[in-house]
Amino acid sequence: MCRRVLALLSVLAALRCAPAASGDGAGAGDAPQLNPRPVIGVLAQENLPGDRFARGSSYIAACYVKYVEGAGARVVPIRINRTEEEYSKIFSSINGLLLPGGDVDLQKSLFSRAAKTFYELAMKANDAGDYFPIWGTCQGFQQLSVLTSNRHLLTLTDTRAVALPLKFTAEAQSSRMFSSFPRDVMQSLAQENITSNFHKWSLSMQNYSRNAKLRRFYRVLSTNSDGKKEFISTMEAVRYPFYAVQWHPEKSPFEWIQKPGMVHSAAAVRASFYTASFFVSEARKSQHRFSSPEEEDAALIYNFPPVYRGRDAIFLQNYYFD
Repeated sequence: MCRRVLALLSVLAALRCAPAASGDGAGAGDAPQLNPRPVIGVLAQENLPGDRFARGSSYIAACYVKYVEGAGARVVPIRINRTEEEYSKIFSSINGLLLPGGDVDLQKSLFSRAAKTFYELAMKANDAGDYFPIWGTCQGFQQLSVLTSNRHLLTLTDTRAVALPLKFTAEAQSSRMFSSFPRDVMQSLAQENITSNFHKWSLSMQNYSRNAKLRRFYRVLSTNSDGKKEFISTMEAVRYPFYAVQWHPEKSPFEWIQKPGMVHSAAAVRASFYTASFFVSEARKSQHRFSSPEEEDAALIYNFPPVYRGRDAIFLQNYYFD
């Protein structure tokens, strides 16, 4: 026993005496320096028809803001009526992009125009070794499929309000997204009805398999079925840090409408955290910065008040923008 204690004390002493790792990342064996202050851009979209709380022309559901904030990032709202030059400047300042769920035209909306701009900027940056991740949820998943294939290949499914387990593919365990998830979280995702689905459009396995662009670009990590059609529920790009979920991990901790498909179990909330934590960990690999602290402060979501829309609203709180 004494020998074990002495050995442990020796190791601790060696660690205390070891030189601190340099912060410049110059050493040949050093891991890439991570950004301790990641900022995620969340793309706004056109207001929903009939929203009596709407102000201005666009909104961001607050659950997406809380989702990334809860994993250690800050948020910059990206409005849909900005110029290409403004988007380029924003891109160089943020460390990742989240494309949220919603209900807009994926080919003609201002949301889709802005998403296309950031998608192309991210492709170009990553090709040049400038790491920049994109995350798409529900509509964001669908938007990424349209941007990659240059076609609307989505099909109608009966998945408007249902919670499902994920059917993992063989590639899930070795994927970037799921490989670091705890075993019990993966088990819950695979065996329990904890992924909330609120969508009428899906990317079917059949349409994915028939499109060479999608097959080359994305690996399928999980699928689901509405009883008639098998559709992709989780995917990640092969060469790029782009990730997409057809389900809604942000709803379990932050949305409280009483509706089928809404799950607030401990397992669902834990799975939500691990998806957000993974995305934020990817954003930490980006070294983009604002030109000054003042410019950063002016861009953050903190400058906008969330609007409470009532406990019966599909989005409990929204941010609205001109």
